[in-house]
Amino acid sequence: MNDVLVIFGPNLNMLGTREPEIYGSESMADIMAALTSRAEDLGRRIDMIQSNEEGVLVTAIQKARDDAAAILFNLAAYTHTSVALRDALAMFDGPKVEVHLSNNDRREAFRQISMTAGVSDGVIQGFGIDSFLLGLDAVHRLLIRRGDNGVVRKIMKGDIG
Repeated sequence: MNDVLVIFGPNLNMLGTREPEIYGSESMADIMAALTSRAEDLGRRIDMIQSNEEGVLVTAIQKARDDAAAILFNLAAYTHTSVALRDALAMFDGPKVEVHLSNNDRREAFRQISMTAGVSDGVIQGFGIDSFLLGLDAVHRLLIRRGDNGVVRKIMKGDIG
């Protein structure tokens, strides 16, 4: 079981080249590397998926019910349109944190509506790559509150001094 499933929605595979004035110059690979490093610091195991297909993301969330303790996600455009993803997230019992690179509240009206925020523990937006890192920190704290302390596991493995 992974501690955290990180989900990247449609078009996030184009980060770094897609509207860098809005989304920043970091690529999805850069974000994944930063998340992997931060997860190691926290003593957490993470798995990451990116898909442009709604059904693939729904299936990943359903599978996470057995395979993950928490979900960190940026569903990109599906945030504003997908009842199916909202319903899948509602079935997941662990912590769920929604993140966005840009501040959706400063953008077009349709981007200011999140179908998934209501089934999330929290939403972090507007901090670029740091939105993901802040989100991972939030998930880590929520897991600790539920009694899953990844740091203890890391110390027990002798990975930190």
